Amino acid sequence: MSIRSVSGISAGVIAFGLALSAVASGTDRPSTPIPNFSSFNDGWIAINSDFTPVPGNGPKPVTFDPKYPFRRNDEPGAATYRVANLNNPNLKPWAIAELKKYNDLVFAGQLGTTPRWSCLPGGVPGFSLFVVEPVYIVQSPKEVLLIYSGNREVRHVYMGVPHSANLKPSWYGESVGHYEGDTLVVDTIGLSPKAVIDNYHTPHTTALHVVERYHLIDNGRQLQTDLLVEDPGTFNRPWQAIQHYRKVLNRPMLEENCSEANDNIFHLPGWVGAPEAGKPDF
Repeated sequence: MSIRSVSGISAGVIAFGLALSAVASGTDRPSTPIPNFSSFNDGWIAINSDFTPVPGNGPKPVTFDPKYPFRRNDEPGAATYRVANLNNPNLKPWAIAELKKYNDLVFAGQLGTTPRWSCLPGGVPGFSLFVVEPVYIVQSPKEVLLIYSGNREVRHVYMGVPHSANLKPSWYGESVGHYEGDTLVVDTIGLSPKAVIDNYHTPHTTALHVVERYHLIDNGRQLQTDLLVEDPGTFNRPWQAIQHYRKVLNRPMLEENCSEANDNIFHLPGWVGAPEAGKPDF
Protein backbone atom coordinates (compact mmCIF):
# COMPACT_ATOMS: atom_id res chain seq x y z
CA MET A 1 0.00 0.00 0.00
CA SER A 2 1.42 3.37 -1.01
CA ILE A 3 0.41 6.19 1.33
CA ARG A 4 1.03 9.91 1.10
CA SER A 5 0.65 11.60 4.45
CA VAL A 6 0.26 15.20 3.27
CA SER A 7 -1.30 16.62 0.15
CA GLY A 8 -3.11 19.71 -1.05
CA ILE A 9 -6.80 20.19 -1.65
CA SER A 10 -8.20 20.19 -5.14
CA ALA A 11 -11.37 19.44 -7.01
CA GLY A 12 -10.65 15.81 -6.15
CA VAL A 13 -11.87 16.47 -2.60
CA ILE A 14 -15.27 17.54 -3.96
CA ALA A 15 -15.42 14.44 -6.12
CA PHE A 16 -14.44 12.42 -3.07
CA GLY A 17 -17.40 13.87 -1.16
CA LEU A 18 -19.80 13.23 -4.02
CA ALA A 19 -18.64 9.62 -4.12
CA LEU A 20 -19.45 9.36 -0.42
CA SER A 21 -23.00 10.58 -1.07
CA ALA A 22 -23.41 7.99 -3.80
CA VAL A 23 -22.23 5.19 -1.53
CA ALA A 24 -24.50 6.32 1.29
CA SER A 25 -27.55 6.09 -0.94
CA GLY A 26 -26.67 2.73 -2.54
CA THR A 27 -26.56 -0.87 -1.57
CA ASP A 28 -23.12 -0.56 0.05
CA ARG A 29 -24.54 1.27 3.06
CA PRO A 30 -23.17 -0.36 6.26
CA SER A 31 -25.61 -2.45 8.30
CA THR A 32 -25.00 -0.30 11.41
CA PRO A 33 -25.03 3.51 11.14
CA ILE A 34 -21.71 5.30 11.44
CA PRO A 35 -21.37 8.77 12.97
CA ASN A 36 -21.69 11.60 10.49
CA PHE A 37 -19.07 14.29 11.09
CA SER A 38 -18.96 15.56 7.52
CA SER A 39 -20.79 18.38 5.78
CA PHE A 40 -20.31 20.48 2.68
CA ASN A 41 -21.40 23.63 4.55
CA ASP A 42 -20.44 23.18 8.19
CA GLY A 43 -17.05 23.06 9.87
CA TRP A 44 -15.58 22.38 13.31
CA ILE A 45 -13.51 25.00 15.17
CA ALA A 46 -11.17 23.83 17.94
CA ILE A 47 -11.95 25.54 21.24
CA ASN A 48 -8.65 25.18 23.12
CA SER A 49 -5.13 25.98 21.94
CA ASP A 50 -3.73 23.75 24.71
CA PHE A 51 -4.73 20.19 25.53
CA THR A 52 -7.27 19.78 28.33
CA PRO A 53 -6.06 17.19 30.88
CA VAL A 54 -8.31 14.26 31.72
CA PRO A 55 -9.54 14.55 35.33
CA GLY A 56 -7.81 12.26 37.78
CA ASN A 57 -4.33 11.49 38.99
CA GLY A 58 -2.86 10.17 35.76
CA PRO A 59 -0.02 11.79 33.78
CA LYS A 60 -0.85 15.21 32.29
CA PRO A 61 0.06 16.95 29.04
CA VAL A 62 2.55 19.78 29.19
CA THR A 63 0.95 23.07 30.21
CA PHE A 64 2.12 26.47 31.45
CA ASP A 65 4.24 27.07 34.52
CA PRO A 66 1.85 28.16 37.32
CA LYS A 67 4.24 31.03 38.08
CA TYR A 68 3.77 32.34 34.54
CA PRO A 69 0.11 31.81 33.58
CA PHE A 70 -0.62 31.79 29.87
CA ARG A 71 -3.37 34.04 28.51
CA ARG A 72 -4.39 34.24 24.87
CA ASN A 73 -5.05 37.63 23.31
CA ASP A 74 -8.79 36.88 23.20
CA GLU A 75 -8.96 36.30 26.97
CA PRO A 76 -9.36 38.88 29.77
CA GLY A 77 -6.16 40.56 30.91
CA ALA A 78 -2.85 41.14 29.20
CA ALA A 79 -1.82 38.40 26.78
CA THR A 80 1.30 36.40 27.67
CA TYR A 81 3.66 33.97 25.98
CA ARG A 82 3.76 30.32 26.91
CA VAL A 83 6.28 29.20 29.52
CA ALA A 84 6.25 25.42 29.85
CA ASN A 85 6.02 23.79 33.26
CA LEU A 86 9.36 22.00 33.57
CA ASN A 87 8.18 20.26 36.74
CA ASN A 88 5.88 17.90 34.86
CA PRO A 89 6.98 14.54 36.38
CA ASN A 90 6.13 12.62 33.21
CA LEU A 91 8.91 14.18 31.12
CA LYS A 92 12.29 12.59 30.43
CA PRO A 93 15.31 14.82 31.25
CA TRP A 94 16.19 15.48 27.59
CA ALA A 95 12.64 16.71 26.89
CA ILE A 96 12.83 19.09 29.86
CA ALA A 97 16.11 20.46 28.48
CA GLU A 98 14.47 21.11 25.09
CA LEU A 99 11.52 22.90 26.66
CA LYS A 100 13.89 25.01 28.77
CA LYS A 101 15.45 26.39 25.57
CA TYR A 102 12.14 27.96 24.56
CA ASN A 103 11.42 29.18 28.09
CA ASP A 104 14.80 30.91 28.13
CA LEU A 105 13.98 32.72 24.87
CA VAL A 106 10.83 34.16 26.45
CA PHE A 107 12.73 35.20 29.57
CA ALA A 108 15.31 36.89 27.31
CA GLY A 109 12.57 39.06 25.81
CA GLN A 110 12.09 37.24 22.53
CA LEU A 111 8.81 36.12 21.02
CA GLY A 112 7.22 33.04 22.50
CA THR A 113 6.55 31.58 19.07
CA THR A 114 4.49 28.50 18.33
CA PRO A 115 5.09 26.21 15.34
CA ARG A 116 2.09 27.77 13.62
CA TRP A 117 3.75 31.19 13.60
CA SER A 118 6.00 29.96 10.80
CA CYS A 119 3.18 28.01 9.12
CA LEU A 120 4.68 24.59 9.87
CA PRO A 121 2.42 21.51 9.75
CA GLY A 122 0.93 20.63 13.10
CA GLY A 123 1.84 16.97 13.23
CA VAL A 124 -0.15 14.63 15.47
CA PRO A 125 -1.51 15.37 18.01
CA GLY A 126 -0.63 19.03 17.31
CA PHE A 127 -3.21 19.08 14.50
CA SER A 128 -5.88 19.07 17.22
CA LEU A 129 -4.64 22.46 18.47
CA PHE A 130 -5.30 24.35 15.22
CA VAL A 131 -7.77 27.08 16.22
CA VAL A 132 -9.59 30.01 14.54
CA GLU A 133 -10.13 28.43 11.11
CA PRO A 134 -12.44 25.38 10.89
CA VAL A 135 -11.59 21.74 10.34
CA TYR A 136 -13.69 19.93 7.73
CA ILE A 137 -14.25 16.18 7.70
CA VAL A 138 -14.91 14.09 4.61
CA GLN A 139 -15.91 10.45 5.15
CA SER A 140 -15.97 7.50 2.79
CA PRO A 141 -15.81 3.74 3.41
CA LYS A 142 -12.10 3.59 2.55
CA GLU A 143 -10.78 6.96 3.72
CA VAL A 144 -11.54 9.87 6.03
CA LEU A 145 -10.03 13.31 5.38
CA LEU A 146 -9.40 15.80 8.18
CA ILE A 147 -8.86 19.18 6.51
CA TYR A 148 -7.74 22.31 8.35
CA SER A 149 -8.75 25.27 6.23
CA GLY A 150 -6.11 27.62 7.68
CA ASN A 151 -3.50 26.35 5.26
CA ARG A 152 -5.38 23.48 3.66
CA GLU A 153 -3.56 21.00 5.91
CA VAL A 154 -4.87 17.51 5.10
CA ARG A 155 -4.70 14.35 7.16
CA HIS A 156 -5.59 11.05 5.50
CA VAL A 157 -7.10 8.30 7.64
CA TYR A 158 -7.16 4.94 5.84
CA MET A 159 -10.08 2.85 7.04
CA GLY A 160 -9.99 -0.83 7.92
CA VAL A 161 -6.35 -1.48 7.00
CA PRO A 162 -3.25 -2.28 9.08
CA HIS A 163 -0.26 0.00 9.37
CA SER A 164 2.39 -0.26 6.67
CA ALA A 165 5.73 -1.88 7.43
CA ASN A 166 8.97 0.16 7.52
CA LEU A 167 7.33 3.59 7.55
CA LYS A 168 9.42 6.63 6.70
CA PRO A 169 8.66 9.33 9.33
CA SER A 170 6.62 12.26 8.01
CA TRP A 171 4.83 15.35 9.35
CA TYR A 172 1.48 13.57 9.77
CA GLY A 173 2.71 9.99 9.85
CA GLU A 174 0.35 7.21 8.86
CA SER A 175 -3.18 7.17 10.27
CA VAL A 176 -5.45 4.13 10.07
CA GLY A 177 -8.97 4.09 11.44
CA HIS A 178 -12.15 2.22 12.21
CA TYR A 179 -15.51 2.88 13.82
CA GLU A 180 -16.54 1.69 17.26
CA GLY A 181 -20.24 2.47 17.48
CA ASP A 182 -20.60 6.25 17.41
CA THR A 183 -16.82 6.84 17.57
CA LEU A 184 -14.17 7.22 14.89
CA VAL A 185 -10.92 5.71 16.21
CA VAL A 186 -7.71 6.95 14.55
CA ASP A 187 -4.34 5.27 15.22
CA THR A 188 -1.22 7.17 14.07
CA ILE A 189 2.46 6.19 13.95
CA GLY A 190 5.45 7.11 11.77
CA LEU A 191 5.58 10.73 13.00
CA SER A 192 8.63 12.86 12.29
CA PRO A 193 10.29 14.57 15.28
CA LYS A 194 10.22 17.76 13.18
CA ALA A 195 6.60 18.14 14.27
CA VAL A 196 6.40 19.00 17.97
CA ILE A 197 3.52 17.77 20.12
CA ASP A 198 1.99 21.08 21.24
CA ASN A 199 2.36 24.86 21.33
CA TYR A 200 5.03 24.58 24.04
CA HIS A 201 7.37 22.83 21.56
CA THR A 202 7.25 19.56 23.51
CA PRO A 203 9.52 17.21 21.50
CA HIS A 204 9.13 13.53 20.77
CA THR A 205 10.96 10.58 19.22
CA THR A 206 9.98 8.46 16.22
CA ALA A 207 8.33 6.05 18.67
CA LEU A 208 5.43 8.47 19.19
CA HIS A 209 2.06 6.70 18.97
CA VAL A 210 -1.23 8.61 19.12
CA VAL A 211 -4.78 7.25 19.33
CA GLU A 212 -7.67 9.69 18.80
CA ARG A 213 -11.35 8.95 19.41
CA TYR A 214 -13.79 11.36 17.72
CA HIS A 215 -17.45 11.44 18.81
CA LEU A 216 -20.33 13.91 18.85
CA ILE A 217 -21.65 15.46 22.07
CA ASP A 218 -24.19 18.16 23.01
CA ASN A 219 -26.76 16.91 20.48
CA GLY A 220 -24.23 17.17 17.66
CA ARG A 221 -23.26 20.77 18.40
CA GLN A 222 -19.78 19.76 19.57
CA LEU A 223 -17.18 17.23 18.51
CA GLN A 224 -15.00 15.73 21.24
CA THR A 225 -11.61 14.15 20.66
CA ASP A 226 -10.15 11.90 23.36
CA LEU A 227 -6.41 11.49 22.90
CA LEU A 228 -4.00 8.86 24.15
CA VAL A 229 -0.33 9.76 23.61
CA GLU A 230 2.60 7.46 24.26
CA ASP A 231 6.30 7.74 23.54
CA PRO A 232 8.60 5.81 25.90
CA GLY A 233 11.55 7.88 24.70
CA THR A 234 9.96 11.15 25.85
CA PHE A 235 7.39 10.35 28.53
CA ASN A 236 7.56 8.07 31.53
CA ARG A 237 3.97 6.93 31.00
CA PRO A 238 1.27 7.41 28.35
CA TRP A 239 -0.98 10.41 28.95
CA GLN A 240 -4.50 11.39 27.99
CA ALA A 241 -6.11 14.67 26.98
CA ILE A 242 -9.31 16.09 25.50
CA GLN A 243 -10.06 18.59 22.74
CA HIS A 244 -13.47 20.03 21.89
CA TYR A 245 -14.66 21.51 18.60
CA ARG A 246 -17.77 23.64 18.17
CA LYS A 247 -19.84 23.28 15.05
CA VAL A 248 -20.04 26.33 12.78
CA LEU A 249 -23.03 26.29 10.44
CA ASN A 250 -23.00 27.51 6.85
CA ARG A 251 -19.23 28.04 6.83
CA PRO A 252 -17.99 26.89 3.42
CA MET A 253 -14.29 26.14 3.11
CA LEU A 254 -12.34 29.22 2.05
CA GLU A 255 -8.88 29.43 0.52
CA GLU A 256 -6.75 30.69 3.39
CA ASN A 257 -2.96 30.67 3.02
CA CYS A 258 -1.07 30.85 6.30
CA SER A 259 2.08 32.33 4.77
CA GLU A 260 0.48 35.28 2.95
CA ALA A 261 1.81 38.64 4.22
CA ASN A 262 3.70 36.76 6.92
CA ASP A 263 6.59 39.21 7.17
CA ASN A 264 8.36 40.80 10.13
CA ILE A 265 6.98 44.27 9.46
CA PHE A 266 7.40 45.30 13.12
CA HIS A 267 11.01 44.03 13.38
CA LEU A 268 10.18 41.82 16.35
CA PRO A 269 13.03 39.95 18.06
CA GLY A 270 12.85 36.20 17.68
CA TRP A 271 10.46 36.35 14.71
CA VAL A 272 10.51 33.21 12.55
CA GLY A 273 9.29 33.41 8.97
CA ALA A 274 7.53 30.81 6.88
CA PRO A 275 9.82 28.14 5.37
CA GLU A 276 10.97 28.76 1.79
CA ALA A 277 12.10 26.23 -0.79
CA GLY A 278 15.70 26.53 -1.95
CA LYS A 279 14.79 25.43 -5.46
CA PRO A 280 11.60 25.04 -7.51
CA ASP A 281 9.54 21.88 -7.04
CA PHE A 282 9.03 21.51 -10.80
